[in-house]
Amino acid sequence: MEDSYRHKGLRTKLVNEIRNKGIKDEQVLQAIGKVPRHVFMDSGFINYSYKDKAFPIGAGQTISQPYTVAVQTLLLQVKPNEKILEIGTGSGYQTAILIELGARVYTIERQRELFIKAQSVLSQLGYNPNYFYGDGYLGLPTYCPFDKILITAGAAEIPDNLIQQLKIGGRMVIPLGNSSSQTMTVVERTDENSVNKSNHGSFIFVPLLKGTE
Repeated sequence: MEDSYRHKGLRTKLVNEIRNKGIKDEQVLQAIGKVPRHVFMDSGFINYSYKDKAFPIGAGQTISQPYTVAVQTLLLQVKPNEKILEIGTGSGYQTAILIELGARVYTIERQRELFIKAQSVLSQLGYNPNYFYGDGYLGLPTYCPFDKILITAGAAEIPDNLIQQLKIGGRMVIPLGNSSSQTMTVVERTDENSVNKSNHGSFIFVPLLKGTE
């Protein structure tokens, strides 16, 4: 997979653009500067890989806008060696960012087409998360508790299954709302039965769906 000087230069410009939009965490910016977004893109959009926009990746899904990836990653407060559950592998781009930050990533995808493609791309780049094909609403109860949980699709509510798989003191980042707009929400589990929530701006994601395809 080619990662040319041109690609690296375009990533530098993208990082500067995201920094100018308010992302100041240098570790997050470094990760975005290192991961070659173009290899996660469909061929028809590859020339737009370093535009700060979302693009289709097949199966009705999108690769998120880099700024949105930066916001979610920043809010998750990733620390090295943390065990993170990602709901919605999609292209695998966000997965790679989490691994660059030192996380141990468990990632679930409900679309078989995307599940297979993301595995191929990530492995060729040397990223080795724990992959699962399944229903993100159910999470991975066998592997919990998780330090952090990241949901990469818009949800009408916080799935209780996922709260139960978050360790006490753990943090979840989830876009909450209807199909047209969601509020980026941080959910912190304070004890067995309680959470604290905080809101961090409006975004638009594809919907979080149950089941598999």
